[in-house]
Amino acid sequence: MTHSRRQFLRNSGIGLLSFYVGGCEVEMSPQEAREREVAFRSLTDAEVDTLEALGDVLLPGSAESGIAHFVDHQLAATAQEQLLMIKYLGVEPPFLPFYRSGLAALDVSAEAAHGAPFAGLGAAQRQALVAQATTENPPGWEDPPAPFFCFVVRNDAIDVVYGTQEGVESLGIPYMAHIVPPSRWGA
Repeated sequence: MTHSRRQFLRNSGIGLLSFYVGGCEVEMSPQEAREREVAFRSLTDAEVDTLEALGDVLLPGSAESGIAHFVDHQLAATAQEQLLMIKYLGVEPPFLPFYRSGLAALDVSAEAAHGAPFAGLGAAQRQALVAQATTENPPGWEDPPAPFFCFVVRNDAIDVVYGTQEGVESLGIPYMAHIVPPSRWGA
């Protein structure tokens, strides 16, 4: 499916993405996709659980804001259309193996340290493991490097939580876009 430049500009903001619901393309935010339980196209249920748990440690509220739907949506897009931070850090696509490996490594490290996958840990255990992972590879971690993986996911979380006009304004910063994105339908 090819898109016009106008469609690309309309769809490329973090605010609204095109999700497929019941075979139809529907524009909604990652948060709305999460609330409507839109099916994932790239990530498994276990990967979603781990990503949401990691996202909430790196930036509280990112799971509710739809980090898993955002990342999944981007991973299902072509490399040229993706908005993931990793695209700009010299990593060659496809990016799904990077996320899969990082999420699996986090679960392996959580199992080694606490006997449960990362999403099954308590808040203090999650925070301690992520604190370690942001500076070095925890025991059992393979690839990609843990600090780099946490950096990428944290930036994805920032995009989801603060990558909209409402997100910027929630920081107490006036939204001053060079090009104001189109308003939502019915708003």
